[in-house]
Amino acid sequence: MENNYFLKVKEYLVELDFRITHEDPRDCVLVVEKENLGIKNLVIGCTDPLLIMEQYILELPQVTVEICQNLLQKNRDIIHGAFVLDESGRRLIFRDTLQMSKLDLHELEASLNSLALLLSEYGEHLTRFSKN
Repeated sequence: MENNYFLKVKEYLVELDFRITHEDPRDCVLVVEKENLGIKNLVIGCTDPLLIMEQYILELPQVTVEICQNLLQKNRDIIHGAFVLDESGRRLIFRDTLQMSKLDLHELEASLNSLALLLSEYGEHLTRFSKN
Protein backbone atom coordinates (compact mmCIF):
# COMPACT_ATOMS: atom_id res chain seq x y z
CA MET A 1 0.00 0.00 0.00
CA GLU A 2 2.81 2.44 0.89
CA ASN A 3 4.25 2.13 -2.61
CA ASN A 4 0.83 3.10 -4.02
CA TYR A 5 0.92 6.24 -1.85
CA PHE A 6 4.40 7.00 -3.11
CA LEU A 7 3.26 6.72 -6.73
CA LYS A 8 0.14 8.78 -6.07
CA VAL A 9 2.14 11.60 -4.44
CA LYS A 10 4.71 11.48 -7.23
CA GLU A 11 1.95 11.82 -9.86
CA TYR A 12 0.46 14.78 -7.97
CA LEU A 13 3.85 16.51 -7.79
CA VAL A 14 4.43 16.04 -11.52
CA GLU A 15 0.94 17.38 -12.23
CA LEU A 16 1.76 20.43 -10.08
CA ASP A 17 4.98 20.99 -12.10
CA PHE A 18 7.38 20.24 -9.28
CA ARG A 19 10.80 18.98 -10.29
CA ILE A 20 11.74 15.76 -8.54
CA THR A 21 15.44 15.97 -7.70
CA HIS A 22 15.64 12.69 -5.80
CA GLU A 23 13.37 9.72 -5.22
CA ASP A 24 13.70 6.58 -3.17
CA PRO A 25 10.70 4.29 -3.75
CA ARG A 26 11.95 1.78 -1.18
CA ASP A 27 11.88 4.37 1.62
CA CYS A 28 8.95 6.25 0.02
CA VAL A 29 10.85 9.55 -0.02
CA LEU A 30 10.83 12.29 -2.65
CA VAL A 31 12.86 15.50 -2.76
CA VAL A 32 11.36 18.23 -4.91
CA GLU A 33 11.76 21.84 -5.90
CA LYS A 34 9.90 24.58 -7.64
CA GLU A 35 12.22 27.53 -7.59
CA ASN A 36 9.68 30.12 -8.78
CA LEU A 37 7.83 29.40 -5.51
CA GLY A 38 11.03 29.50 -3.45
CA ILE A 39 10.78 25.77 -2.68
CA LYS A 40 14.07 23.90 -2.88
CA ASN A 41 15.02 20.50 -1.46
CA LEU A 42 11.60 19.89 0.08
CA VAL A 43 11.68 16.37 1.54
CA ILE A 44 8.43 14.42 1.33
CA GLY A 45 7.94 11.10 3.10
CA CYS A 46 4.95 9.09 1.93
CA THR A 47 4.45 6.38 4.54
CA ASP A 48 1.12 5.28 5.92
CA PRO A 49 -0.60 6.88 7.81
CA LEU A 50 1.06 10.28 7.15
CA LEU A 51 2.66 12.28 4.41
CA ILE A 52 5.40 14.38 6.04
CA MET A 53 6.89 17.43 4.34
CA GLU A 54 9.98 19.18 5.64
CA GLN A 55 11.67 22.22 4.11
CA TYR A 56 14.92 23.37 5.70
CA ILE A 57 14.73 27.16 6.01
CA LEU A 58 17.93 28.33 7.72
CA GLU A 59 20.42 27.90 10.52
CA LEU A 60 19.81 30.22 13.45
CA PRO A 61 23.11 31.58 14.79
CA GLN A 62 21.49 31.96 18.19
CA VAL A 63 18.04 31.21 19.45
CA THR A 64 16.52 33.96 21.56
CA VAL A 65 13.19 34.28 23.30
CA GLU A 66 12.33 37.02 20.81
CA ILE A 67 12.99 34.75 17.81
CA CYS A 68 11.00 31.87 19.33
CA GLN A 69 8.12 34.19 20.21
CA ASN A 70 8.12 35.63 16.69
CA LEU A 71 8.11 32.17 15.07
CA LEU A 72 5.34 30.91 17.33
CA GLN A 73 3.23 33.97 16.58
CA LYS A 74 3.81 33.45 12.85
CA ASN A 75 2.72 29.80 13.19
CA ARG A 76 -0.73 31.11 14.03
CA ASP A 77 -0.94 32.79 10.61
CA ILE A 78 0.31 29.83 8.57
CA ILE A 79 -2.59 28.10 6.82
CA HIS A 80 -0.95 24.64 6.62
CA GLY A 81 2.15 23.46 8.44
CA ALA A 82 4.32 25.19 11.01
CA PHE A 83 7.82 26.30 11.86
CA VAL A 84 9.76 23.77 13.94
CA LEU A 85 13.30 23.44 15.23
CA ASP A 86 15.32 20.27 14.75
CA GLU A 87 16.93 18.33 17.59
CA SER A 88 19.86 20.79 17.75
CA GLY A 89 17.47 23.68 18.31
CA ARG A 90 19.29 25.71 15.65
CA ARG A 91 17.93 24.51 12.31
CA LEU A 92 14.61 26.13 11.39
CA ILE A 93 12.35 23.87 9.34
CA PHE A 94 8.88 24.19 7.86
CA ARG A 95 6.97 20.98 8.55
CA ASP A 96 3.54 19.81 7.52
CA THR A 97 1.77 16.48 7.87
CA LEU A 98 -1.21 15.24 5.89
CA GLN A 99 -3.25 12.07 6.26
CA MET A 100 -2.30 9.70 3.41
CA SER A 101 -5.61 7.85 3.19
CA LYS A 102 -7.53 11.08 2.46
CA LEU A 103 -4.88 12.86 0.41
CA ASP A 104 -5.94 14.41 -2.88
CA LEU A 105 -4.28 16.75 -5.36
CA HIS A 106 -5.95 19.87 -3.98
CA GLU A 107 -4.95 19.18 -0.38
CA LEU A 108 -1.32 18.64 -1.36
CA GLU A 109 -1.38 21.76 -3.54
CA ALA A 110 -2.83 23.83 -0.68
CA SER A 111 -0.07 22.71 1.64
CA LEU A 112 2.64 23.48 -0.93
CA ASN A 113 1.07 26.88 -1.65
CA SER A 114 1.07 27.63 2.07
CA LEU A 115 4.82 27.04 2.17
CA ALA A 116 5.35 29.20 -0.94
CA LEU A 117 3.25 32.01 0.52
CA LEU A 118 5.12 31.82 3.82
CA LEU A 119 8.49 32.04 2.06
CA SER A 120 7.43 35.00 -0.09
CA GLU A 121 5.76 37.00 2.69
CA TYR A 122 8.09 36.19 5.55
CA GLY A 123 11.41 35.63 3.77
CA GLU A 124 12.98 38.98 4.65
CA HIS A 125 12.09 38.53 8.28
CA LEU A 126 13.72 35.09 8.28
CA THR A 127 16.84 36.51 6.67
CA ARG A 128 17.17 38.95 9.58
CA PHE A 129 17.04 36.02 12.01
CA SER A 130 19.95 34.37 10.24
CA LYS A 131 22.08 37.51 10.57
CA ASN A 132 21.59 38.02 14.33
